[in-house]
Amino acid sequence: MAASAGAGNATRGNAQGAAGAVGSGKGGSGGGTLSSALFYVFLFLFVLVSVAPLLWVFKMSIVQKSEVTATPPTILPQSFTGQSYSTIFSDASFQKALINSIIIAGVTTVVCLFFGAIAAYAIARLRFNFKNLVMTLILAISFFPAVAIIAPLFIQFRAIGLINTYWSAIIADTVFALPLTIWILVSFFKELPPDLEEAAKIDGATTLQAFRKVIVPLAAPGVFTTAILTFIFAWNEFLFAATFLYEESVQPVTVRIPNFATVYTVDYGAQAAAAVVVTVPLVILVLIFQRRIVSGLTAGAVKG
Repeated sequence: MAASAGAGNATRGNAQGAAGAVGSGKGGSGGGTLSSALFYVFLFLFVLVSVAPLLWVFKMSIVQKSEVTATPPTILPQSFTGQSYSTIFSDASFQKALINSIIIAGVTTVVCLFFGAIAAYAIARLRFNFKNLVMTLILAISFFPAVAIIAPLFIQFRAIGLINTYWSAIIADTVFALPLTIWILVSFFKELPPDLEEAAKIDGATTLQAFRKVIVPLAAPGVFTTAILTFIFAWNEFLFAATFLYEESVQPVTVRIPNFATVYTVDYGAQAAAAVVVTVPLVILVLIFQRRIVSGLTAGAVKG
């Protein structure tokens, strides 16, 4: 009898435990579903807030001027026109500004990659005291307010005749883009085993040859990522260009866009169209190479 009662109690206890486990599993599943729902809601809102300004600028570029200034504004375009794009592409100064931006951003990217790769390789491979302090100081340059040095730079550039030349913008952009280049590339070079250089040297290669023919190709994701980020930074830069390049023949597109406004009128449609033309190539570039960019930003942070 006692044994039967004990067995019955054990059976009921097991059943209650199983029911509790099922209940807790349901509760956990419900909590997981709620968390997933909140995550997707937050993700949707984040994407909406990020994309909405771009869509609004694009909408302004394809509607008539009367709709751009309508009150209250229309959410969806009511009248389509390509007049704004015709205005900017028929403007010879805007076309020249696009070429200027490509030159400034391209040269800045090449200069940063050349000097940044050499400096990053030296920091990653050489052993010296206060290496972390050096890296911190290099990165701190990127956070230095540009407006604090723009007046001294203007005086120096004017004294040596660099005002209204590409080099004034290229030098200033390089000062702020080079630290980020070094910081990113150092992490990649550290992950590459030194045995690679040793093997190349055994085969007769010099240090520079081993760096150029072995290390740089293996660090291609990091180099590619750094190149894109540097190009985007130089392409979007406005402060230095507006200060040092006040002649129309050398102004980049970021400085040229506000010039579609006159003393009496502002062509918002042309400004929006110009903004779209300037932004779309960068968006396409990032979309095409997004996997390389992601792998480049993450590969250097993974060990093993």
